[in-house]
Amino acid sequence: MQPPVPIAPPLLLRWQGLLAAWEGGVLSRHLPLLAGWVLAALLLGLPWVTRGGLSLLIAAAGLLWLLWALRTPAGRIGAINGWLLAVLAIAVLATGFSPVPVAAFKGLLKLVSYLGVYALMRQLLATAPLWWDRLTAALLAGELLTSVIGIRQLFGDSSALARWSDNNSVAEGTVRIYSTLDNPNLLGGYLLPILPLAVVALLRWQGRPRQLFALTSLILGIVALVLTYSRGAWMGMVAGLGSLALLLLWRAIRNWPLFWRRTLPVLVLLGGAVLLVVLVTQVEPLRVRVMSLVAGREDSSNNFRLNVWTSVLQMIEARPWIGIGPGNSAFNLIYPLYQQPKFNALSAYSIPLELTVEAGIPGLLAGLGLLLCAVRTGLGQWRASGPLVLPSLAAVAVFVGLAVQGLTDTIFFRPEVQLVALFSLATLAASVQGAGASVQKTGAPAAGHDG
Repeated sequence: MQPPVPIAPPLLLRWQGLLAAWEGGVLSRHLPLLAGWVLAALLLGLPWVTRGGLSLLIAAAGLLWLLWALRTPAGRIGAINGWLLAVLAIAVLATGFSPVPVAAFKGLLKLVSYLGVYALMRQLLATAPLWWDRLTAALLAGELLTSVIGIRQLFGDSSALARWSDNNSVAEGTVRIYSTLDNPNLLGGYLLPILPLAVVALLRWQGRPRQLFALTSLILGIVALVLTYSRGAWMGMVAGLGSLALLLLWRAIRNWPLFWRRTLPVLVLLGGAVLLVVLVTQVEPLRVRVMSLVAGREDSSNNFRLNVWTSVLQMIEARPWIGIGPGNSAFNLIYPLYQQPKFNALSAYSIPLELTVEAGIPGLLAGLGLLLCAVRTGLGQWRASGPLVLPSLAAVAVFVGLAVQGLTDTIFFRPEVQLVALFSLATLAASVQGAGASVQKTGAPAAGHDG
């Protein structure tokens, strides 16, 4: 059999591997270890470190990826990376044509810096999949401490918590925790994508201490998220954990008789729906908060969002094809020209609207394409075997939950949330790259402890 002919790397990536022959000293020889520690520190410190500290860690991650890329020959771009490049290209174009280019350039730099973190995560996970467990452990450690602090707020002075209680809301008097993040919606958004990762960590990890750590993180994370009383986070949690449960169930019974493969998931869905109905109807705080969803403009939060969305739609109508440029700085300069009196806003409070107002309809399509590509990639791992199969299913649940929450909020664009999402995206990209490399070398898929 003839050996495969090497494929030339894409022109866009020809610069990678230029320093492959360079020895580089200790730093170069220990790049994976150094990258892992920097990323672990970043994920651990998301709810703790100041914005300046996060910026330094993000910059360090980007520089490490640049050095790693210069020492590693380029491979295929891949579907996920291709969509990310499309998002970046549209953002560059939107910045160039922005009515506030300086402000938009700040948003573009932030996007590039986050993509540098993603690139380092993907490279590390593709090279050493074992780092998924270590990075997840760091993420869960930060989440566990944050959840404990948030829950403890209920037993202290509640006057600070009361400032999140809206007197004009049908849920008046609700006490909402915010922990170290100073915002219950942000706390809910931070916890939301971590919960599916905690479930998979619980299933993957061996040994009682590690399993107890994952279980404790999962339970306290759920409790803290519920106590934020963030309606978007609640809906996202139900969608994310529900989809993960179905994916794990389908994987577990994939060799069962056809009847049970079709019937059991339906029974589980019905049982979950009944449980939700019982909780909402019997637990008064949940019932009050859920009823505020259908209160329309009678609820102040709903009324606020509806007024902001009206103004944002006018912004989109004015610049539908290229937007105003990426980032909240550009939004804060343009939104006041369209806002309704007394309805100041820092964002569009909806990810689809935010993408469209920043980069026009092409930006929205690129964002939707990336989401669908990520979900399709994760679902493609359903019957596979390998070290990142279960993490890939968790990543699908992460994006399902964030997509549901993102319909009515833009917490996703905060680093505490977006970097967790990029970790999940890097997991999906690395799982495909690792599987492809294994097939190319051995002619068969790699086996792993997730199989």
